[in-house]
Amino acid sequence: MKTLVPLLVVLALAAVAFLGGGAGGLRALFGIVIPYVAFALFAAGFVHRVFRWAKSPVPYHIPTTCGQQKSLPWVKANNLESPYDNLGVAGRLAMEVLFFRSLFRNSSLEIQGKRLLYRDHKILWVAAMAFHWSLLVVILRHSRFFTEPVPYFVTLLQSLDGFFQVGEPVLYLTTAAFLLGPAYLLFRRLTIPQIRYISLPSDYFPLFLILGIGLSGGLMRHFFRTDVEAVKELALGLVTLRPVVPDTVSPLFFVHLFLVSSLFAYFPFSKLMHLGGILLSPTRNLANDSRRRRHVNPWNYPVPVHTFDEWQEEYRDKLEAAGIPLDPEPAQ
Repeated sequence: MKTLVPLLVVLALAAVAFLGGGAGGLRALFGIVIPYVAFALFAAGFVHRVFRWAKSPVPYHIPTTCGQQKSLPWVKANNLESPYDNLGVAGRLAMEVLFFRSLFRNSSLEIQGKRLLYRDHKILWVAAMAFHWSLLVVILRHSRFFTEPVPYFVTLLQSLDGFFQVGEPVLYLTTAAFLLGPAYLLFRRLTIPQIRYISLPSDYFPLFLILGIGLSGGLMRHFFRTDVEAVKELALGLVTLRPVVPDTVSPLFFVHLFLVSSLFAYFPFSKLMHLGGILLSPTRNLANDSRRRRHVNPWNYPVPVHTFDEWQEEYRDKLEAAGIPLDPEPAQ
C-alpha cells in the first residue's frame, strides 16, 4: 500500500489536470493560479526551512572527515578530506554538491560464512549523478520558454544535448537520463528487501511525481505534439506577470505543468530539501580545526564552579591524614 497509494495520487493529479485543461473555465486555474501558488509555497517554504536551520546552534564541533587533520608542521594534512580552513571547506562542499563524493564511496557490509565482505554500489552513484545533472540541463533547456531572445548558451546546450540525433524531433540524452535515473531508484526501492522495509510513502511519491513529469514531457515532444509557440506565450506571461492562456495549449501540457507545480509545492516539506540542507550540515560545513582553535558550546551558561585548589584547601587536613600527596600551599 505504501507504494500503491503514492502512485494512485500521482495518477489522480494527472487525471484532474487533464480534465481541467480540457475544460475552458478551468484552464486559467491550472495555467495561472496553481503555478503562482506553487511557486509562492516553494519560495516561502524553502527560505523558511533554510533560515530555521541556519539559526540552529551547533553545540558540538562534529565535522566528518576521512583524512589527516592538520597538526604538526611535518605531518602532511589533507585539506580536502579533512579541511582546516574555509578554502578546504568550500572545496569539500563543491565535491559533495557537484560530484556526490560521499555517495561515490557508499558501500555495504555482508557476512558470508566467516568472511566479512564490503561491496561498493557505484551504480547508485551513476544513477544519482545522471538524474541530477540531467535535471539541471533540462531546467536550463526549458529556460528558452521564459526568455526572449533565447540566450546563446541555451541554444548551444540544446545542440550539445541532442548531438546524437535519434528520430525527429531530436531525442535529448538528458531526457533519457532524466527518466532512467529515477526509474532505477524506484526499482532499487522495490527490489532490495532492506530498503523496501524502511521506505515510506513519502519516499515513493516524489519518484512517481518526477517520472510523471518526465513521461508527460516526453509524450508531448515525441507523440502528442502541442503548440510550442502557445506554450512560450503562456510561460512568458507568467514570468512577466501578464499571464494569458492561449486556446491552442493541449490538455497534456496542463498535466505536465500541474505535476511540476505539485513538485514545487511539495518540495519544501519533503526530503527533497537536501538541496538546501547539504550546505548547512555541520558534519560538512565546519573546518576540522579542533587542534588549532577552541570551540565553545553556544548553549553554555555561567555556573558556579569549585576549582581543584579550592577543593584541596577544603579537605587538606583529611588528605594529609590519608597520606595523599598534595600541592604545596599557596604563598601568603
